[in-house]
Amino acid sequence: MIRYALRCEAGHAFESWFPSFEAFEQQRQRGLVACPLCGSAKVEKQLMAPSVVRAGRESPAPAPLPAQPVALMAPEDQELRAKLQALRTHLTENSDYVGPSFSDEARRMHAGESAHRSIWGEATAEDARALVEDGIEVVPLPPAFEDCN
Repeated sequence: MIRYALRCEAGHAFESWFPSFEAFEQQRQRGLVACPLCGSAKVEKQLMAPSVVRAGRESPAPAPLPAQPVALMAPEDQELRAKLQALRTHLTENSDYVGPSFSDEARRMHAGESAHRSIWGEATAEDARALVEDGIEVVPLPPAFEDCN
């Protein structure tokens, strides 16, 4: 397990544990690593002092982590979360994944250069905003909760 010091775009600092560097990167790229204070998924690793244990010495007890906001979900919220997950599953299973070329493919479809179909992929907030401003209807996918259980 690896502990990372993280900071969101709003400057909130927090820590989280991951099975590996690869697991952190996969979750971060999918928007699953989010700030517990503001919910921002724009999260970056911060410098951390390594914890190295020398032979013959016990490692000091880790400092307690500062309290973080925690939510206990009511049954209604759990039901909504399940519905959002079902919607995401339906949308991703019944559409074509176009990856990071989402904005370009949406524009080609809008211009009639590509067959109209349901697609999903990645786009920056700026790209999505530009698509909407150009009259191209896009909708953000609900979050994926399978890695959060």
